[in-house]
Amino acid sequence: MGRDRAHAASLHLPGRRLCAWPDQGEAQHPFLVAIKTWALARLIANGDLASIVLFGSFLAYAVYDRITLKRRTATGLVTVPATGPPSNDVIAVVLGLALYLAFLFWLHGLLIGTSPLPQ
Repeated sequence: MGRDRAHAASLHLPGRRLCAWPDQGEAQHPFLVAIKTWALARLIANGDLASIVLFGSFLAYAVYDRITLKRRTATGLVTVPATGPPSNDVIAVVLGLALYLAFLFWLHGLLIGTSPLPQ
């Protein structure tokens, strides 16, 4: 599908470097890689039944979707815009980091009710 973006901050910022993996060229589906990594990490961290059902279903979805994506034939209906300037990559990284830090230090406690940081 071309240059898929790994996170929401870069969805509308066509860049050049965010999708590249060091050894293998370009990641084909970085969003699915992110879902699989996140779900697996949560399964390792949480062992209760609710977590196994929730995060196991996310992991199963991502694995199933990746398998079916490999088997689909290209229809040519999706067009990929040209890559943008490298500054779009910088904007995406800065925005993503700012959102992460805001959620870590302030929004997690406000929305979830508990801080992920030690007191």
